[in-house]
Amino acid sequence: MARRMIAVAMLVAATIVAGIGESAAAAEGATRYYLSLGDSLAFGFQSAKAHPGLSASEFDSGYSDVLARRLQHGRSGPTLVNYGCPGESTTSYSLGGCPWTMAGLPLHDPHPGSQADAARSFLNTHRGRVDLVTVSLWSNDANEFIQGCHVDPICIGDNAPRVIGEFAGRLSSILNVLREAAPDTQVVVVGAVDVNVGAFAFSHPLIQAINAAMADVADRAGARFADPFPVFNPAGDTGAALCPLTGVCSPVRDTHPSDLGYQVLADLIADQLRPGAL
Repeated sequence: MARRMIAVAMLVAATIVAGIGESAAAAEGATRYYLSLGDSLAFGFQSAKAHPGLSASEFDSGYSDVLARRLQHGRSGPTLVNYGCPGESTTSYSLGGCPWTMAGLPLHDPHPGSQADAARSFLNTHRGRVDLVTVSLWSNDANEFIQGCHVDPICIGDNAPRVIGEFAGRLSSILNVLREAAPDTQVVVVGAVDVNVGAFAFSHPLIQAINAAMADVADRAGARFADPFPVFNPAGDTGAALCPLTGVCSPVRDTHPSDLGYQVLADLIADQLRPGAL
């Protein structure tokens, strides 16, 4: 009887191992994905490309596209799924109401409901097959705060600690949901840069405080943080570094990254990936 039980146990164990091997083989052959989430930076927006009747495919030089091409190594996969919405904040991300689609403009990958619901659904549907998630959400939260203060420095300075703390709480909730849906997926949060040329003495500490909050939230969620501030705003620089990396020096004074700027963001994200990912 004892020998028979041992034999049955060994057979069961062998069946389980075989099943694991078959599942791994199936997963290995299945489509892999890179999910880009967030705002206009995730989307790859540039003002020079905006025109009536625009197509989302025209915005193909953002960090999401650059990074996806690098991850593919000239072969198939991972497939980029880009839910980025220009104008998205941490609030609209979670509750819905993407400003871009509400204006009748197209996303790269349309989805019903909020970006949060779409991301959670995608991760659950493709569990174990999403290699990377990037998140860019901060600029529209900052803009809403500044506009709420009517650009009054005293109001901004007095309320910034509270507002940054509330922002960090919302971002933490967003990352925790992503981590719950994809516990083993690499998640990288993209940090903030300061485009307020001429006001750096006031704005630098605020942007650095936002970055510190995002870095802390990312770390506690088991994510990585890509910090663009030292590159876009190097110590002692008065704004010259921003000219090739953004459109602030162009006639339209676009605060979004240039093609080069998006490539730099892709570099910074890539630096946070596990060895061998690129």
